Amino acid sequence: MKKEFKVNVIKRAIPVNLADFLYNYFILKRSVAKHMFDKKWLDPASTYYGTWHDLQCVNTYAHYGDIAMETLLKELTPKVEEITGFKLIETYSYSRIYKKGDILSRHTDRKSCAVSCTMYLGGDMLWPIYIEESGKTGMKGTKIVLKKGDMLLYEGDTMEHWREPFSGENCAQVFLHYNKVSPKNIKYDDRPMLGLPVEFRYK
Repeated sequence: MKKEFKVNVIKRAIPVNLADFLYNYFILKRSVAKHMFDKKWLDPASTYYGTWHDLQCVNTYAHYGDIAMETLLKELTPKVEEITGFKLIETYSYSRIYKKGDILSRHTDRKSCAVSCTMYLGGDMLWPIYIEESGKTGMKGTKIVLKKGDMLLYEGDTMEHWREPFSGENCAQVFLHYNKVSPKNIKYDDRPMLGLPVEFRYK
């Protein structure tokens, strides 16, 4: 398989104080969401404040299209374009706060994630990600450790990536996804605009 671009670790893709802000924001948002769901102020199926229905990590808080993270997605577009050499369109952001015992199974992502970034926002311990750059399946992969504000850039739809069981309490990551500008590629993950919840896809 011909690789479109090299796997790249961007050190301090955002400043540490911004990573701290986004981490604290997301931790607070999880608490607010839990309170609102517990009080039945939100419909159990609502995704507007995030959910605990993530199929990859059961009972783990995650949010598709959070407005702050979508703003980060947009702001980092020029940097990702410079590194890849591609003109890009934003597709979506996805944020998750991993908890003790969580595991990210070996997988590739869907076509909206052709150009993918994973960024470490904060937590109580660093948690390596493994990636197989060759595009082959079942290989050993390369271990990568991101520090606060660091970002890993890779081909999400062709390169297997995974994590071993997490032994800490909290690890907040944001995933930023792009596609090359092309008549075949649809911007914003088929939503009318960035920042809209997943329910607005195909509308």
